[in-house]
Amino acid sequence: MRADGRSADQLREHYIERGFQPQAYSSVLISTGNTRVICSVSLEEKVPHFLEGRGQGWVTAEYGMLPGATSTRYRREHGGPAARSQEIQRLVGRSLRMMVDLQSLGEHTLRVDCDVLNADGGTRTASITGGAVAVGEAIKRMLREGRLKSSPMIQPVAAVSVGIVADEILLDLDYREDSGADADGNFVMAADKSWIEIQTTGERNPVTDEQFLKMMRFARKGIQELFALWPEAQ
Repeated sequence: MRADGRSADQLREHYIERGFQPQAYSSVLISTGNTRVICSVSLEEKVPHFLEGRGQGWVTAEYGMLPGATSTRYRREHGGPAARSQEIQRLVGRSLRMMVDLQSLGEHTLRVDCDVLNADGGTRTASITGGAVAVGEAIKRMLREGRLKSSPMIQPVAAVSVGIVADEILLDLDYREDSGADADGNFVMAADKSWIEIQTTGERNPVTDEQFLKMMRFARKGIQELFALWPEAQ
């Protein structure tokens, strides 16, 4: 039995609050256990210079932790994001671009800011799941406002962590579990059950084929449950 009473293949309680930042083009607050992330979208009527004149859009992401998100003050990243933040925001950006037909988006950029209010494990996967819902909300608004003639949405995406702790495979690790994990992974999946990205690392021990396949099964189960957050966003 885990410290919070969950079974090995059980997600933490999760919910989405839409419109959390009213002045953003779209925004959500995603809560996964005690992890909370604000995902807000800004709409820009332009694209990066390498896409100018191609008639297609872009989706990109930035990620950061607020100073009070961790048990000791998280230092602000003046002068640009640290290496860890850069790696996470690239993962978030890659994942979110997979849910949109960029050609149909036109020359618009959706910039997704993921700011961690409270960190208790799974901040990058929460950023992907919440960011995807926020992008879905932004596209709905663009359609309402006549900025798009048809929806560029392909399909939702969501993400979850899976790890091995004391030889047991666990879904959706909190910080205590993650910090003691023998191996951990982040899994990103599309609504059609195809994998977008899988990151798995042996922290203390390597991962066997059997363990990896079970981790994938757990991840698929958890992500399919996360897609229940989507009905109102589509």
